[in-house]
Amino acid sequence: MFMGLAAEKYDRHYSDRQLVRRMAAYFAPFRRQLAVLAVLLITVTVIGLVSPLLIARGIDLVGAQPSPEGIVALCLVLLILSVVSWFCQRLRRQVTVRLIADVVGRMREDAFNATIRHDLSFFDEYQSGKVISRITNDTQELSQVTLLLSDLISQFTIIIALIIALFTISWQLTLALLVMAPIVVFLGWAFRQIARMVTRTGFRAIAEVNSAIQESVAGIRVAKSFRQEAAIYDRFRQINQRSYAVNLRRGFVLSNVFPTLNALSGIGTAIMAYLGGRAALNGAVSVGAWYLFIISLEQFWFPLTNIASFWSQIQGGLSACERIFALMDAQPAVRQVASPGHRPTRLRGEIEFRRVDFRYNAQQQVLRDFSLRIAPGESVALVGHTGAGKSSIIKLIARFYEFQDGEILIDGRDIRSYDLTAYRRQLGIVSQVPFLFNDTVLNNIRYARPELSDAEVEAIARQIGDGEWLDALPAGLHTLVGERGQRLSMGQRQLVALARVLAQRPPIFILDEATASVDPFTERQIQAALDLILAGSTSVLIAHRLSTVKAADRIIVLDHGRIIEEGNHETLMARGGHYAALYDTYFRHQSADFNAELYRKIKA
Repeated sequence: MFMGLAAEKYDRHYSDRQLVRRMAAYFAPFRRQLAVLAVLLITVTVIGLVSPLLIARGIDLVGAQPSPEGIVALCLVLLILSVVSWFCQRLRRQVTVRLIADVVGRMREDAFNATIRHDLSFFDEYQSGKVISRITNDTQELSQVTLLLSDLISQFTIIIALIIALFTISWQLTLALLVMAPIVVFLGWAFRQIARMVTRTGFRAIAEVNSAIQESVAGIRVAKSFRQEAAIYDRFRQINQRSYAVNLRRGFVLSNVFPTLNALSGIGTAIMAYLGGRAALNGAVSVGAWYLFIISLEQFWFPLTNIASFWSQIQGGLSACERIFALMDAQPAVRQVASPGHRPTRLRGEIEFRRVDFRYNAQQQVLRDFSLRIAPGESVALVGHTGAGKSSIIKLIARFYEFQDGEILIDGRDIRSYDLTAYRRQLGIVSQVPFLFNDTVLNNIRYARPELSDAEVEAIARQIGDGEWLDALPAGLHTLVGERGQRLSMGQRQLVALARVLAQRPPIFILDEATASVDPFTERQIQAALDLILAGSTSVLIAHRLSTVKAADRIIVLDHGRIIEEGNHETLMARGGHYAALYDTYFRHQSADFNAELYRKIKA
């Protein structure tokens, strides 16, 4: 219907019964609040029924024997009942709002917890803005519909009580009324599938808008650099207009339900007024009873039409539930062969690939029959052109992706047999663009070990280049790094990320080295930090700096997922093969530039 509004691959369809059952599990812990609501609901319902009965009785008494005292007493009773009803309604609303806030809060926590536990491949495939929309917008929609549902239960109770009361007045008129009621209910039910469809499409449109906003804000620096503010605004405007059209259609469908049902109930009221009037004229019922029937009729039609129309609106809540539960139930790509998995105290760091096949999809085969062994404490540098498979190897070691065939062994055990959380705690990972949280340098360094004191963190940081990089920061360890570390230079961000790993002291260290150039002094400090980490870890490095490559115990040269050369720097250079060619075209120029820059710095 609308381009770009297709369901995600992990979306699934649930029956109404499944959705209601799962929602009921979220309300189960709040039995006390539900009991309070039930009492308040019964009280309000009883008062709503008693009031017209008192009025009808008063009409009959006044007609038979007029009494000013009786009229005053009747008015006082009705006033007291109105005050009690108002108080109960107010308290019911307060308890309901609190209950819904608790339920939605728990659901958001579960949805967020499920999201952060998904594999990295999940976030590579699905836009973060759309995922965020399910956690925020969809749960908000659910809260509004749940509030609506509480009113629906109240009105359903009123209908049951009214039917009983109407039978006591005139069973013939009540039966005639019940013959017409199913027509209204059926029409409301008929809107159900249409409402579910347009609501689901509306949520996808909102997710598109959130995704566009998130991407635009995250990439605003690039947009401003290329003066593309107008372009990203135009793109957002198109997506927003598409969302507007979808939600306008949704609103049109839902807004027509109630007027249609209301018109039908008006016709029903006219018919019942005519039949009841004739019964009163014929003496079958009293005038007071006829009045009570007409008043009760209005109270009957209103909740009935609400129930029928709300059923379509409730589909919005069920659609929201469907999207939230689909996010929670999405199956992980990374599979574990043992549950609970092995939880090692500390790994030795032996890594072995045995004839591993890996592909991102059917068209993108990366590794085929790949084998590699890395001894405990050994540092290995992976080099090769783009697409050689370097990043894929470290993603597999980190268990961010699942391989299709072969084995990966860590300390002689299948990597899939380890408890995933316990295993990853023993990995120190620095990505190509180091991610820092919007906090101080201090808290970013001790992110993996929150128990470290300020003094311990400072001691770790000063191991790198005698702390010169730390002294260059405006407030030292207490310097705020900004969002994603934007207030720091790339070199400083790398140093903070390396200090974080140094504080962690992991048995396995993975580095996807940044390609950005840094000044010679910062590069020396980065290398000093690397030397400290390499000394205590098995290290797998995607190397872009000559200093990192030369510091490795072994260099693995990759080409299209195959190892074509391996050895140390001197051995590979002596062979004059692929690595030597790579060195001449890339690393040699890098070394010359480094020496020139260093000379300029010293001379200055």
